[in-house]
Amino acid sequence: MKKLKITLACAGGMSTSMLCKKIIAASEKKGYTGTECNAYSVAGLNLAAPGSDVILLGPQVSYQKDTVVKNYPDIPVVVIDMRDYGMMNGEKIFNDLAQKFGW
Repeated sequence: MKKLKITLACAGGMSTSMLCKKIIAASEKKGYTGTECNAYSVAGLNLAAPGSDVILLGPQVSYQKDTVVKNYPDIPVVVIDMRDYGMMNGEKIFNDLAQKFGW
């Protein structure tokens, strides 16, 4: 099964690292092994984004979506739902991505 690289971007990259662990756990439930999910600040995307299957933006940086899309035109960019982000609902976030992208 394909390995996934999911890159999360938020204001500082701190709280999102906890969400990454939950997204990885959800991907493993779906049979994906070796999913990579790391959190960065939006400014740190230049090193992290290449090779990503998707860039997730925290709701607090959703206003930067157009810039991120422009900078990484070959990578889908998705803003995480505020409720899912606040509840750290990694399973719903992953399931939504899997449905959207056919994973």
